[in-house]
Amino acid sequence: MPAGPAPAAVSAADQALLERYLEHVRVERRLAERTVTLYSLDLEKLAGCAGAAGVDLVAVQHAHIRRWVAQMHSAGRSGRGIALILSGWRGFYAWLGRQGAIAGNPVQGVRAPKAPKPLPKALGVDESVQLAEFEDGEADPWLDARDAAIVELLYGCGLRVGELVGLDVTASGLARGWVDLAAAEAHVLGKGGKRRSVPVGTAAVAALQRWLAVRGQPGGEAQPALFLGRRGTRLTAQSVWLRLKQRSLAAGLATPVHPHMLRHSFASHVLQSSGDLRAVQELLGHANITTTQVYTRLDFQHLAKAYDAAHPRAQRKR
Repeated sequence: MPAGPAPAAVSAADQALLERYLEHVRVERRLAERTVTLYSLDLEKLAGCAGAAGVDLVAVQHAHIRRWVAQMHSAGRSGRGIALILSGWRGFYAWLGRQGAIAGNPVQGVRAPKAPKPLPKALGVDESVQLAEFEDGEADPWLDARDAAIVELLYGCGLRVGELVGLDVTASGLARGWVDLAAAEAHVLGKGGKRRSVPVGTAAVAALQRWLAVRGQPGGEAQPALFLGRRGTRLTAQSVWLRLKQRSLAAGLATPVHPHMLRHSFASHVLQSSGDLRAVQELLGHANITTTQVYTRLDFQHLAKAYDAAHPRAQRKR
């Protein structure tokens, strides 16, 4: 893949500067040979850009660097790759400054283009329902009832795993969160110590009732936590991650599921059905709606797939 302007001939003066700098990082800074090789490649690119622009390395300006960054980006170089190149260039010009060869570092303040944030991973509706309705006949009934309730709360309420494991059976002054089954509401302590209430669906209420019927106290000592491990202590977030991965694979899903994937699925599916971004923001407990807006991209992906599958003008000829 092209990474920028075609290399041009390097002047003898510029070549001498590059060799002196590489000797400096090799001998005085004692950088690894692999690192020195990478520096050399980055500086060859710099010299090529300068040669193509008809300027000496010591005459390069801030505007030149910005232009070359734009050229690399448009040629397909990733933001991370450009950032690494800029780091090498910045070090070279810092060294030139200490040598008294330039008045200011032209790379200072230049940033690589930001890489687009990856979309959160979410399950499709069918996959989510498949996981939620899965009953593991080979598992311990106690574990199966607990894990089923966990899946229903994560997917049905969009809880964070930390909020889930912080739930107690009943409300109290010490409780971080609890579920009011009569009112079908979960009260949780979210990020930044902010409390919020979210509705609990019929399926989640039923799953919780099944779990509470068998929950008991495995350790023989009263424990306020809603979800317990086999030793009777509060279930940890790490245990939820592990159990959910195992359950999703047992349910026949192609991809191992983690707790936040169910939160993403909850948000995406509610937004697909309602189109109400503000409501999704409230349900998720996001302080800023820009955090919630990432789910509009997931929603668009869903619409695009539906269009490709259904619209006659989207069909490709065989």
